[in-house]
Amino acid sequence: MSEKLKYIKAEKISIRQHFNEKWLQDRIEEDTSILGLGDLDVIHRERKQSSGGRIDFLFLNNETDRMYETEIMLGKTDESHIIRAIEYWDIERRRYPSKDHRAVIIAEDITNRFFNVIALMNRAIPIIAIQVSALKIDNQIILNFTTVLDIYEEPEDEVKLGGEEVGRPYWVKKSHAKSIVMLDELIRFGEIPNEDLKVTYNKHHIALGTDRQNCIWLRPRKTPGICHMEVKVGKENIECAKEELDELAISFNLRKDDIFAISIRQEDLNKHQGKIKSLITESLTYYQ
Repeated sequence: MSEKLKYIKAEKISIRQHFNEKWLQDRIEEDTSILGLGDLDVIHRERKQSSGGRIDFLFLNNETDRMYETEIMLGKTDESHIIRAIEYWDIERRRYPSKDHRAVIIAEDITNRFFNVIALMNRAIPIIAIQVSALKIDNQIILNFTTVLDIYEEPEDEVKLGGEEVGRPYWVKKSHAKSIVMLDELIRFGEIPNEDLKVTYNKHHIALGTDRQNCIWLRPRKTPGICHMEVKVGKENIECAKEELDELAISFNLRKDDIFAISIRQEDLNKHQGKIKSLITESLTYYQ
């Protein structure tokens, strides 16, 4: 333990009781990096919308070419907060169709009820939820922004987007160690129905397949404990797969044909190992 570091107890306070929304906007505009979304440029603040409202912030990350439609709420989030964020996201993505867009909700308190609502919407709409808290130390205030939801995955054509073979070390270096552990477990699930499972480490995905064809595509992430999976289920099995994923409350998108794009977190794998294993084995069995 470092002798130079000294513990000081901080007092958590309500931003709403001590400041107003403009004060919080000013702090964010002074240093947008405090949001944890990268180096953001402020494109607009309090931009008037065609719907009649005003968006708190429209940010642009020039490195990723991504725009963030951001709504701030002091105190607890509510239905109108969520609706406004989605509405502004939709307006701006139509205004700038060449950009990638994210709706961002910032609130002091994101209750379980609304967290569940946002998580369900996140399956189809890219919503990021950030909880902000204020800590008082003597006469100083510290703002802490914590991302509580950001697992949306853009649907991609994994069948076509493969790239050259790069080998396993490439992915071990690229991904978080906990996500690699998840990858290995998912591969082991695939070996159950097919001892001769074909595993190909390509630059843009890890493909699992049979002698006939690939039917599962995996991408372990840099974020610890998240692995993106695309699985081909067969057209006659689409509705059944939908029902199973809905029951598990796992974020997914149905791509063209019969391929499901799924973001699997470590807690999902721990809780629903049997169901996820069944999804993988049924796919490989179907395409044997």
